[in-house]
Amino acid sequence: MSGSKNYFRPEVLAKISRLELRARHVVDGFVSGLHKSPYKGFSVEFADYRQYVPGDDVRHLDWRAYAKTDRLLIKEYEVETNLRNHLVLDCSYSMAYPEQPDPGRLTKWEYAATLAACMAHLTIGQQDGVGLTLFDHRIRKQVPVSASRSSLVGLIHELEVATPEDKTEMKVLFQHLAEQIPPRGMVVLISDLLADFDDVVNSLQRLRYGQHDVIVMHVLDHDELEFPFTEQTLFEGMEQADIEILTDPQSLRNSYLEAVRAFVNRMRSACLDHGIDYMLVSTTDSLDVALTQFLANRMNRLRSTA
Repeated sequence: MSGSKNYFRPEVLAKISRLELRARHVVDGFVSGLHKSPYKGFSVEFADYRQYVPGDDVRHLDWRAYAKTDRLLIKEYEVETNLRNHLVLDCSYSMAYPEQPDPGRLTKWEYAATLAACMAHLTIGQQDGVGLTLFDHRIRKQVPVSASRSSLVGLIHELEVATPEDKTEMKVLFQHLAEQIPPRGMVVLISDLLADFDDVVNSLQRLRYGQHDVIVMHVLDHDELEFPFTEQTLFEGMEQADIEILTDPQSLRNSYLEAVRAFVNRMRSACLDHGIDYMLVSTTDSLDVALTQFLANRMNRLRSTA
């Protein structure tokens, strides 16, 4: 286990070029330490009896009931379908930060894509279904929900070939998405949430109206959370190329960090107010931290609704 845990560190993951391999190493090491399923998997429960009619499968006859009642009774079962996990991944241009990362450093997109691939591996490993939606200002790609191992290959391929571009737009996108996803699924949004606050919250609310179990994984880069700049720096807008600000970062560091904390707290509160699990993830966080938080949130939600 100690050897596999090395793969959780972002600086190690950055050296593994293939996303599928990167995700598999993380999941294989992580799952070996799990003892209880974090998902609601497939199960079949007895529901009721009904009278046998010609053509019924005789394997479902209850012979004990026949001995007692002299009636041929068929056992009926209620099938609890697999969890349908919809991964919704932001691939707008702000997710490409930093554009020229140092060796051993993952961009927000690479970290988020690895996280999504790990989630897909975990879901399929629990014999549940997983699908993928990539978006910026529009839906870029959709992979339908499937529980087959072969579909996992296609899903991860779409993550590998996608590149962040264009602006983020959630309002119209999530209205369309909410109409597409059948009720009572699980929706996992992985994004830096750098969009209009009200649009984000209203979009998440719309998913909750569809009785979905919604989880938000808020991915931010270490620079965005810590603002480590010391020398005069030119800041450029990634989704608005016309924005350029040359400034002394030390003079605005405190006000910037205060604004970031306020933004994160406001987003967290809005999610919790609507019954949405929220977790903030830094690109310097080990993947086991992100996965543990996700699984803990999932299990806590299951316990609270049991």
